[in-house]
Amino acid sequence: MKFVSPSHGEVSIDQVYQAIRRYMDGDDKSQYRLIIGTDSQVRQRTIYVTAVIIHRVGKGARYFYTKRYERATNSLRQRMYYETSLSLDVASRLTALIAREDETLEDENRLDLEIHLDIGRSGETRGLIRELVGMVIGSGFAARIKPHSFGASTVADKHTKT
Repeated sequence: MKFVSPSHGEVSIDQVYQAIRRYMDGDDKSQYRLIIGTDSQVRQRTIYVTAVIIHRVGKGARYFYTKRYERATNSLRQRMYYETSLSLDVASRLTALIAREDETLEDENRLDLEIHLDIGRSGETRGLIRELVGMVIGSGFAARIKPHSFGASTVADKHTKT
């Protein structure tokens, strides 16, 4: 799985973790949020973009994204479930790297991991909130929905259009 970073170019998920770690080491007094969100656009094919954002609370952020192309699907429910599963897959990979590489990161209690879902209380996706939030929480992560899910609705969305 290859990611792209505006500041690092093309990187692997291991390199994403290393860049996150270096960013956090640059200010070890700050609180951090690791945010993962996916958005999609349907064209001839459906493009899915998953963003990984390391947010230094109150002091900026860095991000990475990966793109995946699938056959076009017009089922909103199917796309929302697939977006959620892609975010959970990346979150699981990153938490496995954190557990393997850096025991202190979790112990320091400086890193909160959130899954940002591209769903909200208004619009067509409102009927999916309970199911998708439950899916995320059941996987052990915090879930955010619109208007608090900028990882999916802003960062990932930006790269579905390019």
